[in-house]
Amino acid sequence: MENVNRTELLLGESGVLALKNAHVCVIGLGGVGGITAEALVRSGVGSITLIDKDTVESSNKNRQIIALNSCIGTFKADALKNRLLDINDSLNVTAHKIFYLPDTADQIDFSLFDYVIDAVDTITAKIEIVVRAKETGVKVISCMGTGGKSNPLELKVADIYSTSVCPLAKVMRKELKNRGIESLKVVYSTETLEKENKFSKTNPCSTMFVPATAGLIMANEVIKDLLK
Repeated sequence: MENVNRTELLLGESGVLALKNAHVCVIGLGGVGGITAEALVRSGVGSITLIDKDTVESSNKNRQIIALNSCIGTFKADALKNRLLDINDSLNVTAHKIFYLPDTADQIDFSLFDYVIDAVDTITAKIEIVVRAKETGVKVISCMGTGGKSNPLELKVADIYSTSVCPLAKVMRKELKNRGIESLKVVYSTETLEKENKFSKTNPCSTMFVPATAGLIMANEVIKDLLK
């Protein structure tokens, strides 16, 4: 395919074919998940499932790739689906407009996927995603907190039990340990916040740089794992 010619020069024909045959699920389509999904599709992933019930708001425009004037008020899952099809019109893409939580988890069959990406904000959802992925035997990567952070160079890839500084990672370590989860690949920030957040915990201050970089790092990790 012409749209992955440059990628094939780097990965070879077998690599491009492996990505074309891969099916990745992205849960949470905000500042992290939107970039992750687009990077995967531009890299040649042939099938993608998108999960999010939020709609696009004007306040998203400072950091989310799908936040355009033409998309305000539409579901993020639909907006991203249309954007991805505009990049690759042969893409196999499914959009589920649900909040992934324990009471909705049965609507999604993880056994269909080669990889699951956790880009959601709530701890309950994150734990459910990881537990279900581990039970199914599907690879999973999880993004820790990016709100309130300003330095993308502080982002790291590690196992959850090797993380430090990040408050969300601390909670996840405890909860996953209690559930017998022994490992989890995560992207997290070692940046220490010097200022009190000017907004509530549900609406943290943010710019595009850290969430977008975290999304690209996650996509890169997924691509590398799919090619192994």
